[in-house]
Amino acid sequence: MQADKEKINRLLKTAKGQLEGILRMVEEDRYCIEISQQLMATEAILNKANKEILTAHLKSCVKNAQTEEEQEEKIDELVSMLGKILK
Repeated sequence: MQADKEKINRLLKTAKGQLEGILRMVEEDRYCIEISQQLMATEAILNKANKEILTAHLKSCVKNAQTEEEQEEKIDELVSMLGKILK
């Protein structure tokens, strides 16, 4: 993985902390909207981490593919994965 590992780790640890907080909120029977807002904030952090990883993939794995066929394969792999996310 060519992404900035420190940045990715920081984002994922932040999301983990938020998830733990959300679990406490659920256990404490907190207001639904507050829980939902925290869930959306956590999703945003996870999306940011994913964007960093995918950007690094394009800038390294796809860019440095040895052949045009290998490059196309990596692009198709990315498009396929995004198709699953964007349903």
